[in-house]
Amino acid sequence: MKLNVMALALACGLIWGLGILFMTWFVIALDGSTGEITVLSRVYRGYNISLGGSIIGMGWGLVDGFLGGLVLAGLYNQFLPKPKPAE
Repeated sequence: MKLNVMALALACGLIWGLGILFMTWFVIALDGSTGEITVLSRVYRGYNISLGGSIIGMGWGLVDGFLGGLVLAGLYNQFLPKPKPAE
């Protein structure tokens, strides 16, 4: 069965983007808004541990997750075995 490429891409983008948003809020709730450089800020330009940085990270996560889901579903559909014709 083939995957719906756009549905999987959108789901991956939403999960990844919201995950970064809530992860950042969780860190802010525990340690406060530090604005320090993190590993994610080296990948996602403009991201840091702050409320504004969480929104920027969510945007990057939406794009990154969408593209990852797009590639994953496309490759899955490409390598899916072809159905045998009815005899």
